[in-house]
Amino acid sequence: MHLDWTALGQVAAVSVGATVAVVVVFALGVLGLARLEGTRAQHTLGLAQATLCFLACAAVVAYGIYLIVPQFH
Repeated sequence: MHLDWTALGQVAAVSVGATVAVVVVFALGVLGLARLEGTRAQHTLGLAQATLCFLACAAVVAYGIYLIVPQFH
């Protein structure tokens, strides 16, 4: 049996990179929620930041589900 170690390494690298990116974006969303206790301008900015970050995370999860489930193709 022959394993393509280069392809396996590429898949692992992309998986780790995507995971780190989603965790960072989620953390930025939590940071946006933490800004809700400041002034009105900080409240608006924090809410917008949190909303965009959490929507980005949801989009990545939805795209992953789309790729996994064959009925969606």
